[in-house]
Amino acid sequence: QVQLVESGGGLVQPGGSLRLSCTASGIFSGANAMGWYRQAPGEQHELVADITSRGRTNYADSVKGRFTISRNNAENTVYLQMNSLRPEDTAVYYCHLRTIVTTVEASEMHYWGKGTLVTVSS
Repeated sequence: QVQLVESGGGLVQPGGSLRLSCTASGIFSGANAMGWYRQAPGEQHELVADITSRGRTNYADSVKGRFTISRNNAENTVYLQMNSLRPEDTAVYYCHLRTIVTTVEASEMHYWGKGTLVTVSS
């Protein structure tokens, strides 16, 4: 079983910064993407950012220029540096791991952390 453990959530004022981290343990493919989804009250679950094991990144339009995702492959850890935070960023942030399949016989697997709450408020 794969386990994802998040840390770094909390309360921050608008314009402030916060860094989230997530470490994966267990058995999974070295070819994968790790990142963050979030769910705000009354809104859909959305992808914030992710990064593959080769370093390719993807960001939601709403966070481009403010958030930066990075990873340490040796430690299976992904980071999300969040700057210029806005009240609209308030949500539960979930770490996510997706395996990258290279054969038609393989199934793409998804794993989720329990979530960490980020609250942006004055």
